[in-house]
Amino acid sequence: MGRGRAKAKQTKVARELKYSSHETDFDALQRELSSSSPEYRHEDEKQDEDPYDGYDEYRR
Repeated sequence: MGRGRAKAKQTKVARELKYSSHETDFDALQRELSSSSPEYRHEDEKQDEDPYDGYDEYRR
């Protein structure tokens, strides 16, 4: 099966999303965004750290 059928399906889904009228539940969105735990934010901070910071003295 070639890429044509997959691309046609993606195009169909994209058109449905673009032209369909979905009502947004802003209250549910607010609850979801405000319920993020501090542990999750802490995980994001760990990812921003440079894993090679401790090797600076070996480079010199």
